[in-house]
Amino acid sequence: MITLVLSSNMKRMLKNNVLVRKLVGIETSGSINILFTDKTGTLTKGKLEVKSIISGDLKEYKKEKDLEKNKKYYNIVKLSCLGNNQSSYDGDKVIGGNITDRAILSYFKNDNTKIKKEDILPFDSKNKYSITKIDGINLIKGAPEKLLKNCISYYDNFGNVRKLINTNRIQSLINDNTKNGIRVLILATSKNRDMNDLKNLTLVGIVLIKDDVRPEAIEGVNLVNNAHIKTIMITGDNKETATSIAKEVGIYKSGDLILTSEELNKLSDDELKSKLLQISVVARSLPTDKSRLVRISQEMNLVVGMTGDGVNDAPALKKADVGFSMGSGTEVAKEASDIVILDDNFLSISKAILFGRTIFKSIRKFIILQLTINLCALSLSIIGPFINIEMPITVIQMLWINMVMDTLAGLAFSFEPPLKEYMNEYPKKKDEPIINKYMINQIFLTGIYSSLICILFLKLPFIKNLFRSEIYLYTAFFGLFIFIDIFNSFNSRTHRLNIFANILKNKIFLLIMLFIVIVQILLIYFGGSIFRTSGLSLFELEVMILFALTVIPFDFIRKLILKKKGLKYGV
Repeated sequence: MITLVLSSNMKRMLKNNVLVRKLVGIETSGSINILFTDKTGTLTKGKLEVKSIISGDLKEYKKEKDLEKNKKYYNIVKLSCLGNNQSSYDGDKVIGGNITDRAILSYFKNDNTKIKKEDILPFDSKNKYSITKIDGINLIKGAPEKLLKNCISYYDNFGNVRKLINTNRIQSLINDNTKNGIRVLILATSKNRDMNDLKNLTLVGIVLIKDDVRPEAIEGVNLVNNAHIKTIMITGDNKETATSIAKEVGIYKSGDLILTSEELNKLSDDELKSKLLQISVVARSLPTDKSRLVRISQEMNLVVGMTGDGVNDAPALKKADVGFSMGSGTEVAKEASDIVILDDNFLSISKAILFGRTIFKSIRKFIILQLTINLCALSLSIIGPFINIEMPITVIQMLWINMVMDTLAGLAFSFEPPLKEYMNEYPKKKDEPIINKYMINQIFLTGIYSSLICILFLKLPFIKNLFRSEIYLYTAFFGLFIFIDIFNSFNSRTHRLNIFANILKNKIFLLIMLFIVIVQILLIYFGGSIFRTSGLSLFELEVMILFALTVIPFDFIRKLILKKKGLKYGV
């Protein structure tokens, strides 16, 4: 059953942009109670665009053509953006580098001019800047908090170097933009021989980059919040930008903690454990932060989901209970993950969680049906000899019954629909037993009632008198057993009083039940000596079906009593 339900849902999930690499990851995702997610491309569209470039004297250039009016300054800005950049044009398409490099290069039209680079210090998430040396000049690009404080001069709109005196106004502009979810980068130059020497920098410009929030990400976060899953956003952006995005998508709630990587690493493991469920954002994060957060969460006995797309994310993805890699991510990240989110969308992650919960419920529904009918069969086997019922079911008949109970029922329940209402429930605990009290109640009561029907059907004289002879009675009993199983399948698939709730969302279930009915009727009338059957009259067939049908009102009453008592029920 587990193999059937996982593999069938794997195909359905692929249609929702969720590629399952490890089958067990589907079911585990339904039990996640803490989820660490990236921002760029997951919560946002991942299509970064340079909103504008602002000079040291706060003049804004929204388009390249605006910059071109001041040729000398334009050349300095262009060299800084193109020289310190790992992306390149391939025809009209920008390729290579990271998503920020591609956005900056896209601001400028395709230029085939080759730039000779003397030395390169690539971007590092710890340093938060990158440097390229060209003609003895260091072109620096990085985080404002790293670079702005070291800028002593700037290039004005005519390309002349002037003393920087309006740092406060620049910082205020940066703060205003980051609070609105805009990413800010500083471009600067220096002539220091040591590339890592960030003193006495000359400010080239401030790059404002926007990345709009995915509208569907808000829906996804809302679903995850309703599912009582703690979501923590981990991003390389600064605190203000991260806070703005977290508020917009619904991750941040009043009173939550927002920490930088530096603040996070100042906390001991015990301190972090005490504050973990209050944290909603980790800004300016390092790859090592993810691995630590996964470890701490697992020590708190939480089921952890982790998203990632880079090589550095692989250890955390591997360590998490469920690793979600992005479709646009590296192959290393995908290999380390359990599930690949093909569209890099947070809503798809919430769908994976919903499918995980649905699968667990499908397995439980199947167990209810299996153990109910097994209890009935076991009761007959034990009680039968004491009341002179030696062999009500033949070996051949039992083979067909087993096929109905195992293979066909497994297929029917494996296509149960993922209902959004499942996302309003609390995640299952790690130590929660598969069989809960509701299941025990249904298995025991319905199983005993089914056994009682079968025994009375064979032993009550007035029922025997309804059939022409013993062969017709045993034929009817064979049909009774199968039809009890069919009607109990409808009882087992929902805890609702209406057994047909959402039935059309699982058409496979209906088709399989119809197939069982047709085959059973054929066996009754054409099974002959092989199946020990003889064709029933219409009246005899109606009696048999009517007795089997009583399991539905019986289970209705059972559910009604549980509901009126206000007891927690359901799978």
